[in-house]
Amino acid sequence: MTDRSLPPEGQEPPSQPVGLTLLDGVTPQVTDPMPLDAGRRLAADRDQELDVRLAAYEDLLESEVGDTTLTRARNIEREAGMRQLYLKFEGSNPTGTQKDRIAFAQALDALRLGYDAVTVATCGNYGVATALAAAAAGLRCIVYMPEQYHSARVKEMERWGVELVRQPGDYEAAVDASQIRAERDEIYDANPGGANTLIQLRAYGEIAYEIYDELRDAPAAVAVPVSNGTTLAGIHHGFVSLYRRGKTSRIPRFIGGSSHGKNPVIHAWRRKLTTCENLDPQLIKESRVNEPLINWHSIDGDLALEAIQSTDGWADECSDRAMTSAARDLREREGLSVLPASTAGLLALLGRHQQQPLPGDRYVAILTGRR
Repeated sequence: MTDRSLPPEGQEPPSQPVGLTLLDGVTPQVTDPMPLDAGRRLAADRDQELDVRLAAYEDLLESEVGDTTLTRARNIEREAGMRQLYLKFEGSNPTGTQKDRIAFAQALDALRLGYDAVTVATCGNYGVATALAAAAAGLRCIVYMPEQYHSARVKEMERWGVELVRQPGDYEAAVDASQIRAERDEIYDANPGGANTLIQLRAYGEIAYEIYDELRDAPAAVAVPVSNGTTLAGIHHGFVSLYRRGKTSRIPRFIGGSSHGKNPVIHAWRRKLTTCENLDPQLIKESRVNEPLINWHSIDGDLALEAIQSTDGWADECSDRAMTSAARDLREREGLSVLPASTAGLLALLGRHQQQPLPGDRYVAILTGRR
């Protein structure tokens, strides 16, 4: 048999890029991607045509956001007696959390629509993500933060040139102030619960697509830490899309976890309510651990509650001590440095398994990086 990968005797082989071996003398056409630094500069350059900036920013988003790690937690599996437990670690996003997904998606939308600024309310992580995303798009960023919050991430926001507004009151008051500013000054409103909810759900839906790419089907359940409920609702949105398109054999059960007594989604599920009820703001006490989870009003809470109920999922609460301990265990047993609050979903999953062993199947927990 003739080896068709070799040229005829006396003929030079075709030139090929190093590392590529092609049959039949095919010569590939390889185009080097734009360096990321050059892409950032181009996307933020207001002297460039909009189409050029959009293309550069889309390339930046696809290159740097998402495609986060899905790892098998074998040590925790053994200790818990579970079949297969996977950890979807969002810490490899640019600012270490899943918030980058919606921040970059909305900055792209703001750029496409011709805005020159975005605004958002935050207690920390979302503000940093929006600040970075806006800076990369050449947009101004106005961040509203409750005046009593003292996040270590303020310095990161300032590094990206945000206009930081310290708002009297709680997070919900900061959201209101940010939305008023957006309407008054014609600034892009990147807050949850507004006109851009579908963009946010689709951006978080990418997490479902990435899980599917790894597992080739939906897991039995997905456990998510819950605050406003947007992340859980978005991942559910993604799996519903996959199922409707015939990509998966099922929609996973959804599990929500949050701080003890301080989240309307968990409160509503435990009381078998069909919608979330606001909690008493005076009873919501912030700590260094629970801050990413607590609120008296979950802005997208009804969407998250519906996702949990419609998939026969469940929700549970956990203490600061339990979340801190879980973060330590993940660092020691699985080598992941996670935000303690992000273990709330995992704890809700493991807690149910301890009470009533779950079927042998694949389970996924969403985790955020610690910065």
